[in-house]
Amino acid sequence: MKMPVLGSTQAAITNRPLDMLATDTAAVRAIAQAAVSVELFTIPLYMATMYSIQGTHQINSQGISYYEGRQWPGMGTTARPELAEQKAFNIIFSVFIQEMLHLQMAANLATAIGAAPCFTGSELQSQEHGWTCYGKDCTVIPHIVDLQDTSGYRHVRVNLEELNGNQCDLFLAIEQPEEQAREQLRAFDRQDHTKYFPDVPLAGWTPGKHVHDLPLFGTIGYMYECYARYISIEYTDGEALWQKLFVNGSVQQDMFNKKVDGHEQAEFPRFDTCFGPQEQDGGLTGSFNKAIDMMAAITDQGEGSETAIKRYRRDAAARLMAVQPDYREDLAALKVDYPSYSNDGKEAASRDAAARHDSAPFDHYERFGQVKDMLPVKTWAQWHKEGHRWDEAMLTNERYHKATAPKNIPAPGDVAGALNRLKDTAGTLKMLSTVATGAIYGITSVLDTYWQKQGTEFPYPSMVGAGDRMAICWAVLGQAPNLATGVPVAEKGVLYHACQGMHLAGEASSTCAALAVYHTCRGSNGCHAQGGCGFAQPDTGGSSCGHSVKAVAAAGNLCGTPKPVPPGKQIYSAPSDNKCATFGGCAVPISASQLYPNTTKTQPPESATMVLYDFGPAPDHHPQPLQQTLTFSLGDNVYDKAWEAYGKVMAARGTPVGAAPAPTDLRLALPPST
Repeated sequence: MKMPVLGSTQAAITNRPLDMLATDTAAVRAIAQAAVSVELFTIPLYMATMYSIQGTHQINSQGISYYEGRQWPGMGTTARPELAEQKAFNIIFSVFIQEMLHLQMAANLATAIGAAPCFTGSELQSQEHGWTCYGKDCTVIPHIVDLQDTSGYRHVRVNLEELNGNQCDLFLAIEQPEEQAREQLRAFDRQDHTKYFPDVPLAGWTPGKHVHDLPLFGTIGYMYECYARYISIEYTDGEALWQKLFVNGSVQQDMFNKKVDGHEQAEFPRFDTCFGPQEQDGGLTGSFNKAIDMMAAITDQGEGSETAIKRYRRDAAARLMAVQPDYREDLAALKVDYPSYSNDGKEAASRDAAARHDSAPFDHYERFGQVKDMLPVKTWAQWHKEGHRWDEAMLTNERYHKATAPKNIPAPGDVAGALNRLKDTAGTLKMLSTVATGAIYGITSVLDTYWQKQGTEFPYPSMVGAGDRMAICWAVLGQAPNLATGVPVAEKGVLYHACQGMHLAGEASSTCAALAVYHTCRGSNGCHAQGGCGFAQPDTGGSSCGHSVKAVAAAGNLCGTPKPVPPGKQIYSAPSDNKCATFGGCAVPISASQLYPNTTKTQPPESATMVLYDFGPAPDHHPQPLQQTLTFSLGDNVYDKAWEAYGKVMAARGTPVGAAPAPTDLRLALPPST
């Protein structure tokens, strides 16, 4: 079957000998993994710089006002940005979200050609899951370019830094169009013309080579052009490589266009972000065109350049509207999917919708150019250098009234004190770096199975939780976490505790949970007794934190609220003694400010029931239900409930415990999970 012509300046590859099929398969699957790695590389990088911007945010939910008047460390999106800091945050946020879209599409493309995408590989990370691709001595954008070879970016560090000139130049180098990149590399390319912009088929490639053997592509857009040229290769039997590799029924995931409870509308209604049943019934021309469309969306949103994937002519005026309308977010859908609420729980203009839609006409290269033009903006690094300290006023707004504020969470002054003490404590950077790295590993480890098992749920709230931990490091120290820090390995057969003092195995103490089990979301936790932040999960199995439940309607942006059921019918898993992964809540350690959301959409706040579990001896620690329960209600403090559950379990063992310890500074500083 004749495949569509891509419009490349290179001639179409036809009549390719069939004995080259294994070689071409190895090459295109290596490029597929490279695409996944490049998209993944940008996400912690952009997130770290985004959260370096100085500011605080509110945590509000529909109909709920128990955080009314409170502000929490870390900037957030703004519906009507006025300050340069707000505008810069919104722009970087818009890119950050689209990079997650690009990562999703790159992974869907990989599984469609029989490649299992890896998110924890040695291209970017060490065996201990530290990110080795960032650092002051790093100059390589993986698979794309060594900035030392360029004429204009030799000064740039591939590092996690505050929003400054280096970061803007780094982001521009990542997203730059091919024409500019070729000019940047022209002097070097005359010396070694084989290092960048390779021809397809790749010279010297053999079936035994893998992703580490790929040449540097020069730009992300050119990498996708090579990808597109490979899948369009035609062999002597008349079939194209795409036809030979396309997998019917491959794992395809979609968190942007899938319409489910809590995510009612497609964010990108004018193009598809995965392969559906209509492509998996032998309609190979349609599936090929969709693959090209996905690649075109990635390159159009990223660099907006005239690659062979999506060529279009632009005049000078049109360059300010680089992204084609088909590849832009739909504002109405964003407003429905990502509502915002005021301090008192009333509906407000969607912050995320505004941030994403305002930037939709501009490609990433243009957006980062806009951010660079805003410099300097106030960052946490600058704030700390100026000698500032946290105080109560920074953590409240005009709606805060001490007399009516909840008494079961720390006061703003207590949180401010913890933030200041953490700054003054030796070892805080290492601890917060481990926490942030572990939170991100909680995401990537889930992603490794997300594209292998169709039913796996995307740990979307983990991304938010990882952002909270990234933001806390900046807010406390004025520094980015060192993501090269490895993640401690949890020992098999050890029953780790969910949070401060709750040791189900071993002598109780006031210490916090072991760093090896810090995580940010149900789904990221892998073992018994580690859940706990309060997103109550049905005891029959964890509900989704986010898109597949009506979390928005039931509790605003608080994820994990179970699906509505008749009152008194649903039984939940208690924090700190969940049976195993997907049964617990999110976030270890538990924020001292974490309160329970409502458990139903339509019913008034009322008590619900949790079942309790003890755990058997090592090495398996099988869960053993107790003939006891406890109740919880809207606004209950989650740690208090976790301690109550822990106390009942220990009492059943004959070793009762006393009062809960005072919260650690980390638990005081962490915002409630959102």
